[in-house]
Amino acid sequence: MNERQISIEPVSDKKGRARFVDLGRDFAAKVPNSVPQLRSEQLELVNPDKNPFFGHARAQLFIAHRGGRPVGRISAHIDELALQMPPEQGFGPGTGMFGYFDAEDEDVAKELLRTAQEWLAKEGMTKIVGPISMSIWEEPGLLVRGQDHAPVIMMGHHPAQYAGWIENAGFARAKTLYTYDLDVSHDFPPLIQRIVKSGERNSKITVRQVRKADWDEEVDKILGILNDAWSDNWGFIPLTPEEIAHTGVKLRPIIHEELNMIAEVDGRAVAFMLTFPDVNNVLARTNGKLFPFGWFHMLRWLKNPTGSDMRVPLMGVLKEFQNSRLASQLAFMMISYIRRNASQRFDSQRAEIGWILDDNQGMVAIADAIDSSINREYAIYEKPLSAG
Repeated sequence: MNERQISIEPVSDKKGRARFVDLGRDFAAKVPNSVPQLRSEQLELVNPDKNPFFGHARAQLFIAHRGGRPVGRISAHIDELALQMPPEQGFGPGTGMFGYFDAEDEDVAKELLRTAQEWLAKEGMTKIVGPISMSIWEEPGLLVRGQDHAPVIMMGHHPAQYAGWIENAGFARAKTLYTYDLDVSHDFPPLIQRIVKSGERNSKITVRQVRKADWDEEVDKILGILNDAWSDNWGFIPLTPEEIAHTGVKLRPIIHEELNMIAEVDGRAVAFMLTFPDVNNVLARTNGKLFPFGWFHMLRWLKNPTGSDMRVPLMGVLKEFQNSRLASQLAFMMISYIRRNASQRFDSQRAEIGWILDDNQGMVAIADAIDSSINREYAIYEKPLSAG
């Protein structure tokens, strides 16, 4: 066999999925500032029996070999719900995706991308979008700016050269996502404080902490608002009831009531904001392992994540209130209360907000108003497919 020849192996069984995940972990370990994630969680994400994403999606995983050695990986997948979305929102009929992209060099990258495109074309797809690994709600986009600092919880971290390899394969950027860095150790500008105080004088408005005692009901409220609030956004794919239930179970251990808010108007939940302590602080110390002593560190941290950075991954306001002064007021109230609690209760110094679409004018304006600044940039690419 030619030592430079690249072969692509499709994998789908348990052992193949484990090799796929472990190869990704090997690649991640070589990227400066990366943080090892929990292997069990990574295995679950690609397991059709455990990830409810596969209730409306199908996927093929591939591993590239050269000289008998694994040198790259990629997924090709089709989300049936994405096919039903309006094309102007990024997906729509004929749109397949790729994700979990890692490659040793550009030759490997080219073969992996070609293989993913061919598989999708044979499945009847006419466009490929990615990287999206694997649901839009997991890790969308390729990190193209921000490799100089460690990622926070649930954020992808990729080598800088991947962008050029994808673009050289004929992909064009479809969308840019930003995250914003925020100093939470001091209060927001006076204008924001006045807006918050005005909201506090409005008897119709209540901003409260989530109630873990009523967690299932709170999750239904939050993700119900999310499905409505984001429904017109680029890249939106609705969460199914099964995904909502699964997400609720996964998030509960990292939820601290003081860091998560629901806004009500006349007693009706109309907006929310979620904030997670950065578990990557612990994973970096335990090398992403729970055994033999990682469990101790993890459980102690979950109970009291003092000094942790924070991430605000999701917020939403019902569409009927969007583009109104009330929507921004509710957002400023929630983030002000969360900032105060993160600083005073958990001694946090910084938070990261995002992802935020580059053309989401409302969220960009809020990020600017609270003196946050862009610290990471992610790109999602697209390319038309030829008939299979």
